[in-house]
Amino acid sequence: MKAVTIARQGDPVAPNIEVASDLADPAPGRGEVLIRTEASSLNHLDLWVGRGLPGLKTSYPFIAGSDGCGVVESVGEGVDASWIGHRVVLNAARWVCNPLLPGVLPADGALTMIGEHEPGTHRAMFIAPVENIVDVGETDPVEAAAFGLSHLTAWRMLVTRARLQPGQWVLITGIGGGVALAALNIAKWMGCPVVVTSRHQWKLDRAMELGADHGVLDEGEDWSRTVRGITGKRGVDVCADSIGTAVHASCIRSLARRGTFVTCGSTTQGNTTTDLTRIFWNELSILGSSMGDMPEFRSVLALLMQGAMVPMIDSIWDADEATSAWERLESGEQFGKIVLRWP
Repeated sequence: MKAVTIARQGDPVAPNIEVASDLADPAPGRGEVLIRTEASSLNHLDLWVGRGLPGLKTSYPFIAGSDGCGVVESVGEGVDASWIGHRVVLNAARWVCNPLLPGVLPADGALTMIGEHEPGTHRAMFIAPVENIVDVGETDPVEAAAFGLSHLTAWRMLVTRARLQPGQWVLITGIGGGVALAALNIAKWMGCPVVVTSRHQWKLDRAMELGADHGVLDEGEDWSRTVRGITGKRGVDVCADSIGTAVHASCIRSLARRGTFVTCGSTTQGNTTTDLTRIFWNELSILGSSMGDMPEFRSVLALLMQGAMVPMIDSIWDADEATSAWERLESGEQFGKIVLRWP
């Protein structure tokens, strides 16, 4: 079996990407399915795994990948054989219930990630728990692989956690990444005016073409006054951020009274300072958000399958070109998802 491996830990990650062609085919265990990969897509998590995650002892070489679409080849014990032959997409977030708390919801348990805690989708065939897949029928496998985790993450941020309502003002930082573009997709689908930020004017221009209402060029200074000016000095109702420390102060100052800041990660440092006076005086909410569960996954996937939204795809690479795909991701120049196509 062919697979893209992170051969060793290091930063940058791209020089450590290798394509192996002689790995043994995986076999599904109880409750699992074996999927022949048609497409897998990259996430920023693929960089963190390559650099080494604090507290996680990754054994290299490691197969990353938390987004994948393909056709079920075989099933493990306890799985209905009727899954065989169906095109499915993976939700890599595995919520594991606490056995000491029977009857609790999966979200009350521990979260592990396929592609981070266990081998992922960047291989010709991958394993998935049957409860973590959704049949996507005739959906384009490249679009399905590009859509999955980014839109699930953005859906949980905006809909589940921030409880975004139609017509509310939304601020999305760092437009061009997969989650930021997915948040733009969802916010516009809900009829919300959207302000986006970027360090690159060309990314702002592209976002405006996709439906963003306003773009703010991030030149390393506080841009909150610009955002407040756009909203008539009121501020935004929801800020969706994945950048972290570099923009946190501007995000908080951009919020309207009783506004919500929601974060799913930090591509810059996560150890930041904040403005407690503004938070308590304006009754702001600060929320964390991580991936999403299967009901959320099905809800947002339905929008793809109905044609209500599609992912923005930056580039498509053959699996043998994986090193170039990682170089593209590390450059920060991508606009949308980077996808690996498998034969």
